[in-house]
Amino acid sequence: MDLRVSRRLLWIGSAAYPLHNIARVYTFTLHPKRKEAVVRFLMKAAITMAVAIALTILGSLTALASTDVAGGLVTFVWLGASAGLIYSFVEMVLVLSASSHYVLAVETSGPSTAVVTSRDPQYLNHLVGQIAHAIDNPETDFQVKVESITLSPKNYYFGDNVNMYGGTGNVGIAA
Repeated sequence: MDLRVSRRLLWIGSAAYPLHNIARVYTFTLHPKRKEAVVRFLMKAAITMAVAIALTILGSLTALASTDVAGGLVTFVWLGASAGLIYSFVEMVLVLSASSHYVLAVETSGPSTAVVTSRDPQYLNHLVGQIAHAIDNPETDFQVKVESITLSPKNYYFGDNVNMYGGTGNVGIAA
């Protein structure tokens, strides 16, 4: 993918970011949310099993009236529960097996963020300097090749970790 600065615009692939709108350019290592993936799987498994057991009990109670319907319902419930558990397990394994990526991120003053990667971390660190220079000197033009990265934000830690004390529902990492 091309990353280029031309006429006061930063182009990352086909996306254009005005240089005056860039709030921050930085590099960091993007780590998968492995702990959260395991917790999410355990929660989904617990809910799935609770619903399956509840529906099995309900099916057993209706079995007193009609065995044909209740047996089919219980089989359907456990097939659905098994499929749900397998799907959740595969989701968890995908996150657990995902690798960390060293990336360059470009944040704008709005909600947009662009992320690119390279096999060479020093190359990305050098690009941060080039982009910062282009922000200070709008007449600067350059073009380089970078690798694109496609990832799900729900599976990776993205951005800064901030310690917060007080309040409710705050998430941070203790130092």
